[in-house]
Amino acid sequence: MPDISKKGASMPQSPIRKLVPYAEAAYKQGKTVYHLNIGQPDIKTPDLALDAVKVNSLDILAYTRSEGSDEYRIKIANYYKNHDINVTKDNIIVTTGGSEALMFAFGSIMDIDDEIIIPEPFYANYNGFSTASDVRIVPVISKIENNFALPPIEEFESLITPRTKAILICNPGNPTGYLYSKEEIRKLAEIVKKHDLFLIADEVYREFAYDDAEHYSILQENDIKEHAIVIDSVSKRYSMCGARIGCLVSRNENVIATALKFAQARLSPPTLAQIASEAALQTPQSYFDEVISEYVSRRDLLISELEKIEGVKVAKPKGAFYCIVELPIKSSDDFAQWLLESFDIDNETVMVAPAAGFYSTPGVGLNQIRIAYVLNKNSLKKAVNIIKEALKVYKD
Repeated sequence: MPDISKKGASMPQSPIRKLVPYAEAAYKQGKTVYHLNIGQPDIKTPDLALDAVKVNSLDILAYTRSEGSDEYRIKIANYYKNHDINVTKDNIIVTTGGSEALMFAFGSIMDIDDEIIIPEPFYANYNGFSTASDVRIVPVISKIENNFALPPIEEFESLITPRTKAILICNPGNPTGYLYSKEEIRKLAEIVKKHDLFLIADEVYREFAYDDAEHYSILQENDIKEHAIVIDSVSKRYSMCGARIGCLVSRNENVIATALKFAQARLSPPTLAQIASEAALQTPQSYFDEVISEYVSRRDLLISELEKIEGVKVAKPKGAFYCIVELPIKSSDDFAQWLLESFDIDNETVMVAPAAGFYSTPGVGLNQIRIAYVLNKNSLKKAVNIIKEALKVYKD
């Protein structure tokens, strides 16, 4: 039998999706599974986005431009202007989800064995993107004990080598919900300017900032126009995960010109999804006000219930809709599988994401899980109670 590639063999499994077969087996047994494992909001997609697809009058579902339609990119630029970010359509490439935007960014600025510094824990697929790009992640450790705050800037600088090409942050963070302050962004801007690096910010959760905090984009730092690359997506903002529309944004002309070549190689982003995403930009602020209020309420309930469980540590998110939870166990991988295979209360159980996959450092996060609080409060409360009761009987 022919061998698969070393790269293929080294591609990590998704900690978010690898337990799906066990969840499906639980369904077949008639169990209800509360999904805390994946950031699929239960918030309704704006009607105007869905209606734009339903009522379109296209006769041919044709290719669009590789960088996305002019009309859509102009409206994206206007969206950014409303967030105090000055870009034009020529600074934007529409992608098939934020994931493709990240792959374009990696391919455009890094060569084999180059290094990228990322505070961990981080979005699990960064591990996959780095493996696919033959790039090495150099982690900066943040800890649950200090709410996953950005480590001292000196720690970043001590990790910079001749192979370092970029620093990557997720703001607000997945899986921690950490929101970077303006001061922290400015310190990072100073570093990339001093060492002539790129600063990539995954800002797909921009709208989800809580407790009167405001999101501050790296694109608001005008001194790093040539260094800044933003990754964005409609998936979470408008509860449109299935649209698979994102974008790469940079005022560095070479980055955009290079990323466009990757975009041309995959032809174009999906036409109907662009139509829906363009319409979604008209979503009124009242939609976000209601959504944010709901997420804050869910977060507060979740944290309150988790803190009642003996031996559990949880960091309080400032944004997005995730949190990392440390459990009094040895292996969250084993615990997550056991929940689906062997435990239920009144035929109900829970699916969580083991957190080790959100780190690149071996042996870290083994007793942690990521929870996505994308369920209604009643379901969240039931799910936490299932975890509480499960911990009483689970044997490592």
